[in-house]
Amino acid sequence: MALAESPTLPDLDIDLLRTFLAVAETRSFTKAAHCVFRTPSAVSMQIKKLEDVLQRPLFIRDSRSVHLTGDGEALTGFARRILALNEEAVRHFRSPPIEGVVRIGAPDDFGTRRLPAILARFAQTHSAVQVDVTMESSKRLLDLMDRGELDLTLITLGEDEQPSDGVEVVAREKLVWAGLTGGCAHRRDPIPLALADFDCSWRVAAFAALEDSGLAYRVAYTSPHWAGQRAAILADLAIAPFPVSLIEVPLRRLDERHGLPSIGGYQMGLKRGPSLGPAASAFADHVVTSFAEESAIAAAP
Repeated sequence: MALAESPTLPDLDIDLLRTFLAVAETRSFTKAAHCVFRTPSAVSMQIKKLEDVLQRPLFIRDSRSVHLTGDGEALTGFARRILALNEEAVRHFRSPPIEGVVRIGAPDDFGTRRLPAILARFAQTHSAVQVDVTMESSKRLLDLMDRGELDLTLITLGEDEQPSDGVEVVAREKLVWAGLTGGCAHRRDPIPLALADFDCSWRVAAFAALEDSGLAYRVAYTSPHWAGQRAAILADLAIAPFPVSLIEVPLRRLDERHGLPSIGGYQMGLKRGPSLGPAASAFADHVVTSFAEESAIAAAP
């Protein structure tokens, strides 16, 4: 028996999505018209056409304001991803081939968790570029940059730390206490900690939080790599300040319910060398875009 044919769905027009995002971000048809170089009436017609395609209202409009509906909020995430993928596809075929070597530095937690996906996507559009990765502490990476041994590097900064010249903040993440599921290390007095090097922003934030709360603590284990700190947690010998994204079973998040203070967060910064070649410039732009897309996806409903 032949399979039933799937109903044909209409395509989403890139131009309509671009206009939709302009209205969603400016909350104004008039301001959006300036952004997309159209008249307000043309913008209104495009939004109406998009609503007809989706068969859902995207905006609530009155004489004084424009607000997204629930469906409009949902569409923003899809629209950003579709436009980003469209741009990536066009750039792949229209950009001249780039060759060369990029020397990038990254803290080991980022280098092992998130950098592989960024590298894989970059290789799809820049297959002739060789990427050499160095994973060290932020201080060590900055030293290598100063000596000209890296083209660009990612570094961690404190939550309220002002980046130095040449450093662009590309991401922010919350820090939490990590402990072993079912473990009791957090109940010991003083609290045993597993920490990184002295210049680590996670370490500084943990000390500040504990000192402000008046809790007694001791440094039980140190390791320049997050995997070493994780090993101490898995043995239930200590707890550690980790980014939220590192909390995976069998680790668990500890907080005020366990008698521990809030830690705050940290920033990820990107520092570029003074004279980047085409390959390094392309990779730096790719890193910034990847973080922006990740943030947009995380913020989507």
